[in-house]
Amino acid sequence: MNSSLYECRVMHVRFTPTPHRFAYRLFYFAFDLDELPELGRHLPLFSYGGRGLYSFRDSDYLPTEEVDHPTPDGTVPAARMHRSLKERVIAFAARHGVDLTGGRVTLITLPRIAGYLFNPVSFYFCSDRHGQPAAVIAEVTNTFREMKPYFLGPGEWQPDGSGFRLRRPKHFYVSPFSDVDVAFDFKLRPPDERLAVQIDDYEGRERTLTTSLQGEQQPLTGGRLWWYTFKYPLLTLRIIGLIHWHAFCLWLKRVPWFAKAARASDQRDLYRPHASLIPPSDPA
Repeated sequence: MNSSLYECRVMHVRFTPTPHRFAYRLFYFAFDLDELPELGRHLPLFSYGGRGLYSFRDSDYLPTEEVDHPTPDGTVPAARMHRSLKERVIAFAARHGVDLTGGRVTLITLPRIAGYLFNPVSFYFCSDRHGQPAAVIAEVTNTFREMKPYFLGPGEWQPDGSGFRLRRPKHFYVSPFSDVDVAFDFKLRPPDERLAVQIDDYEGRERTLTTSLQGEQQPLTGGRLWWYTFKYPLLTLRIIGLIHWHAFCLWLKRVPWFAKAARASDQRDLYRPHASLIPPSDPA
C-alpha cells in the first residue's frame, strides 16, 4: 500500500502587527486515491463512501462538479456526481495544461472524524505516468466552508529539486485578521519519509505570517489508527476549536480585523461561496 499516516507538528507564527505564536501536534492521512476502495474494505475504523469513525467521501473534496454541472439552487444531484475524486483532479490539472493520465495522486488530509469534517488545507501531490512530480493542488478551506484550490504546476518546480514554490495573491477570506489581497507563498515538497510544507503570508515584501507542517511517515494500519484515535481524539473538532480560541486571543490583543463582506469583489475563484458573496437577484 502506498497510503500512509504522518504524525506532525503544526507551527503558526504571526509577526505583525502583534506577535502571536502557537504549535500543536496532530496526524494526517496520506491517501493514494487509487487505494481508497481497498482501504475501506480492509482497514478497521475507516469507511470509504459510508459511515465510520473515519469516513472519506469524494464529494467532500474539489467540488468541480458544482461548477461544471450547476443547478439553479446550487446543489448537484447524486447522478451528476459521477466522477471520482481522482478523475476530478486529473480534469482540473488538464485545465492547467498538465496531463496526469496514468499518474498517481496522494492526498494529505483528514477525513470525516465521527462525521465531522474540517481541513484548513489539504494537499494533492500529483505525479505523472513516469512517477515524476507533476503538480500540487493546495485546497484551502475557511470556517465559512468555502474552498479555493491553488494550482502549482511544472513551472513552479524548483531547479534544485526541493519542491514546488509559488507566490500568489490569495483573493480569499481565510482569517478575519488577514486581508484578502495578502499573498500566499507556498513551499511544498512531495512527501516521502517526511512531510514538509510551508505557507507564508506577505504584504508586499514583508512576511507577516508563517505556517509550517512537518511530520514523520508512519504505516497506515489498524493498530496505528487505534493508537492515534486515543492519542488525538476527535481531531477535526479540536482543530476548529483551536482556530476559534486563537482568534479570541488575537481579538484580546487588539489585532485589527476585517469583515468578510467588506471586500466581496476581491474574493474570487472559490467554490461554495458564502451568501455574503452572492449578489441579490433583481426583483421580478
